[in-house]
Amino acid sequence: MSLKVCVAGATGWAGSELSRGMAAADDLALIAAVARRHAGQKLGDVLGEPRLVTPIFASATEALAQPCDVFVEYTKPDSAKANILAALEHGAHVVVGTSGLTDADYAQIDAVARERQRGVLACGNFALTMVLLQKFAVMAAKYIPQWEIIDYAYEGKLDAPSGTVRELAGRLGEVRQPALGLPLEKTVGVRETRGGTLAGTQVHAVRLPGFVLGAEVIFGMPDQTLTLRHNAGNSAKPYVDGALLAIRKVPGLIGLHRGLDTVLDL
Repeated sequence: MSLKVCVAGATGWAGSELSRGMAAADDLALIAAVARRHAGQKLGDVLGEPRLVTPIFASATEALAQPCDVFVEYTKPDSAKANILAALEHGAHVVVGTSGLTDADYAQIDAVARERQRGVLACGNFALTMVLLQKFAVMAAKYIPQWEIIDYAYEGKLDAPSGTVRELAGRLGEVRQPALGLPLEKTVGVRETRGGTLAGTQVHAVRLPGFVLGAEVIFGMPDQTLTLRHNAGNSAKPYVDGALLAIRKVPGLIGLHRGLDTVLDL
């Protein structure tokens, strides 16, 4: 039996590529889509994919009137939390691809998911290369006590740091708090150049043309450094396989889970 899926943000950069990927999946049925600008149309007409006869709705509330097994959140930070909570209230499991949600937001989402006995799989990045970076970084943090993160994105990205880097910093912070060779308050000059502190880690956000999405974590020990870096290009295709995997895995979860690697055999 196919999983019934609703995608919010189905005509966006990442959502549209995911929707096309679902059209080719025998075990997934895309039964509803959310895209305010294209409400009332068929998703296949908008994306040029005749296999997608999915109706498009203006809001998640309208789309959720069509019962679904999994709701995929791929919109914007200002609407993501409300969409996720609405999906849980309607009995759907949720895959979150939208960045910008806070730890407090996720704490509330986790509480509702557990109350409803539903799973939420929140992935700052579905690309397998980024998933592996996170895994390797956590391994390195067990042995190397100092690190900092650089967050790369295009000049118009609203949230800083990105959801990918928020997730990475949080995961590293669960291993240990990185040491600082010099306390921040003793910095001479412009203290802000030392970056912002997130889950104990110093994070530096770069927003420039030429970047799409990327993350770099630099570990340091006396006379040696280790650099792990992920870069993504203009295409959303790297995220499709991971997102499809998340959709298939989330019905087996209860409560909030952060990171695609938590459901992979790594």
